[in-house]
Amino acid sequence: MNRESSSPDTARILEDLQSADSDIVRGAIFSAGDVGLREAIPLLIEKIKSENMGVQEAGEYALRKLRGPETVDGLLPLLRTDDAPVRNVVIDILREMALDNIESVRVYLRDNDPDIRIFIADILGHCDNYRAAVLLGDALLKDPEVNVRYQAASSLGNLAFPESVPILCQAMHDEEWVQFSVIEALSKIGASSAMNALVQLLPHSTPLVSAAIIDALGNIGDIKIIPLLTSAMENVNAVLRHKIVKAIVQILREKSLVMLNPKTRERLRVYMLEALGDNDAEILLSALRGLGVIGRGEDSETLFLFAVNLDPENQADVHDAAVNAIAAIGYNVAVREALRSADERRISVAMEACGRIDGCGYIEDLKSVFWSFSRDMQRAASLLVARRDSSEDMPFFASLVEKTQDAEVLKNSLLFFGNRHGCADAEAIVFARLDHPYRDVKETALEACINLHSPALNERFKERLQNPDPMQRMMAVYALGRYGVVENIDGISDALADESPGVRQVAIEAFLNLGVEAEQHLTRLLPRLFDENKDVRAALVDLLGHIGTQTVVTHLSVALEDENEWVRIRAIEALGLHRSVEAVPTLAQMLETAGHLVALKIIETFGRIGGSTAFSVLMGLTTHDDPEIQHAAVEAIETIQAEQE
Repeated sequence: MNRESSSPDTARILEDLQSADSDIVRGAIFSAGDVGLREAIPLLIEKIKSENMGVQEAGEYALRKLRGPETVDGLLPLLRTDDAPVRNVVIDILREMALDNIESVRVYLRDNDPDIRIFIADILGHCDNYRAAVLLGDALLKDPEVNVRYQAASSLGNLAFPESVPILCQAMHDEEWVQFSVIEALSKIGASSAMNALVQLLPHSTPLVSAAIIDALGNIGDIKIIPLLTSAMENVNAVLRHKIVKAIVQILREKSLVMLNPKTRERLRVYMLEALGDNDAEILLSALRGLGVIGRGEDSETLFLFAVNLDPENQADVHDAAVNAIAAIGYNVAVREALRSADERRISVAMEACGRIDGCGYIEDLKSVFWSFSRDMQRAASLLVARRDSSEDMPFFASLVEKTQDAEVLKNSLLFFGNRHGCADAEAIVFARLDHPYRDVKETALEACINLHSPALNERFKERLQNPDPMQRMMAVYALGRYGVVENIDGISDALADESPGVRQVAIEAFLNLGVEAEQHLTRLLPRLFDENKDVRAALVDLLGHIGTQTVVTHLSVALEDENEWVRIRAIEALGLHRSVEAVPTLAQMLETAGHLVALKIIETFGRIGGSTAFSVLMGLTTHDDPEIQHAAVEAIETIQAEQE
C-alpha cells in the first residue's frame, strides 16, 4: 500500500536508504518495495548502480514491485551507462514493465544513439502487446541503422503477431543481414500468410537467403506449404532443391510421401537421388529416408555406389540410412550382384541390407555364394540364414558344421540346429560339439542341446556323468538340471559329492530351478555347507537365500561362522533379503569383531531388516571412529525410517 511522506515509517525508510551501512540500506530497499513507497523510486534507481551486489539485487526487487511510469522514466536514462552489468539489469527490468510508459519508450526508440535504439527494440520484443509490435514495425522499415532494423525484426519474431507479416515482408528487400532476421521472425510466426510470403520471396533472394527461407519453411512444418515447395523446385538451383527435398521430407515425415500425386512423387524421387551429392548430413538423411519410401528398384545401384564410399564409423547415421533405403526398396538384381561382388565393402552393405529386408528372397543366393565370402562375411551370412529358422536349410548348416574351421560360423550353425526340435540328426550334431576344443563353442552346443529338450539327449547326459573330464560332467549336470531336477534327481544328487568342486557347485546351482521346492532336498544339500571349497559353500548359501523359508534361516546362521569372508557376506545378504529379525542379535555380535567389508554389509542388512534392535545398534554406530561406518549407519537408519512412512 502507499504511505504519505509524513508517515513515521516512510520517513525512516527514506532516511535508511541514505545510510552508509549497506545492510541497513538493503533492509530499507526491501521495505520500500513491500510497502509500495513510490517516493523512494529515485533512490531505488540509484541503488541498482551500487557496487554492493546485495544492494543492487534488493533495488531490482523493489523496482519490479513498484513498477509504474515514473519507474520506467527513471530507468531509461541508465541505458546510456557504460557499466554493462547495470545496463543489462535495466534492460531486463524494462522488458517486464516498458508498457507502463510506452510513450517514453517511443521517444528513446528515436534516440540519436543507435545502441539505445537497439536496446529499446530488444525490450519491446518482450512486451506482449500489439502497441510494441507497431513501434517495432516502424523501426524495421524506417530506422537508418541496419543493426536496429535487425533487432526490430528479431523482436517481432519474439512477439509473433500475425499482423506483423506484411511489414516483415516489406523488409525482405532490406540488406541480407536484416533478411535473415526477417526470415527467422516469419518462421516463428508460422501463419499461412508468413509461409506464402516466404515462398514468394524465394525467386528474389540471394542463394544464402533462399536457403534460410527453405529451412524456415521446413521448421514451420505446415503441410499446406508442400504444394508451394514442390512447385518451387523447378525454379531454383541444385543447392536449394536439395534443401527443398529436406523440407518436404521433414514436413511429410517420409510415410506420407507415397500420398503425393505420381508426377510430383517422381520429380521428388529424382531430386532425392540428386541430393545424394550434397555434403550436408541432414539433407543426405532426408533424401535417403525419402528414397526408402518412394525409391525404385533401379535406384538401388545408385544407393550402393553412395553407401560404399561412406565411412561407417564417422558417418554412422548416414550409412545406416543408406542401408535402410536399400532394404526398404527390397531384394533385387542390384543386391544380388552386390553379394556376388569382389568388393568387400559392397558385400558388407548388401549383407547389412539383407538383414533388414522383409522376406527371405536373398537366402538361396547367400547359400550359393557362401564359400566365396571372407571370414567376416561368412559369419554374417550364416547368422542371417540361421535367423530364417527354416528346416529347408538343414543341408546347408550340416555342410557348414563339417567344413568350417571358424568358431563363430559353427556357433551360428549350432543355434540353428538347437531349434530343430524332434530331429535326431540335429541332436547328434549339437551333442557331438560338446567335445569341441573351444569353450564358447561347447557352451553354445550345450544351450542348443538344452533347447532341443530331447529325452534321448537327457539319457546321453546321464551317461556323461561318468565321463573322466570334469568339464563334461559339469555340462551334464547343468543340462540335467535344466531338463528337470526331479526327473534327474539321482544323477544330480550324486554330483553333489563329485571330486571336482566345479561339478559340485553346478549340482547345487541346479536346485535353483526348483525355487522354494528345493527345500525338500535339504538333507542332500546341507553337507555342502562344510565343503572344502569356498565357492561350493557360497553356492549353497545363495541357494538357501533363494529358498527363503524360515527353515533355512538357521542354516544361514551357520554360514555366518564360515572361515571365508565372502561366504559370510553371502549369508548376511540372504538374511537381509528375507528380513530375518531372528538374525539381528547374531549379526550385532559379529559387528564387534567383523572386518570393514563385513561390517558395512551387516549395517546395510540392518537397514533392510529394520526393527527396534537393529535401529538401536545403528544409532550407536553414528559416532563410530570410521567415517564410512558412520555414513553407512546413517543411510541404513534413513532406510528404516522410509519404510515406516
